[in-house]
Amino acid sequence: MSKNVLIVDDSQYMRTLIRDCLVENGYEIAGEASNGEEAIDLALDLQPDIITLDNILPDMIGLDILKVLKEEGLPSRVIMISAVGQDSVISEGLSLGATDYIVKPFTPEKLIGSLAKL
Repeated sequence: MSKNVLIVDDSQYMRTLIRDCLVENGYEIAGEASNGEEAIDLALDLQPDIITLDNILPDMIGLDILKVLKEEGLPSRVIMISAVGQDSVISEGLSLGATDYIVKPFTPEKLIGSLAKL
């Protein structure tokens, strides 16, 4: 199983935290994006196995990115990682195709556990 990941978060700190956690656990980083437009371009270009997707980005929300990726038929598995933890947002993310939704702040164990389920 190849495990290359696209990390999408507007916070450099969060991207670094996620990247370090993934690399330590044997995942390869395909790329990183800090906004929605970049995320969509990279996702379609790189076709990563997994995408970690923040919901609140400067130019759009993660749920809208999920819709675009679904329309494009991208096979990547998506794990939403966001400080937005309302049940309605979480269930919408899952119904749009996210395989999991992690609410910030989270532990590295929570992230790796979520990835292990994919």
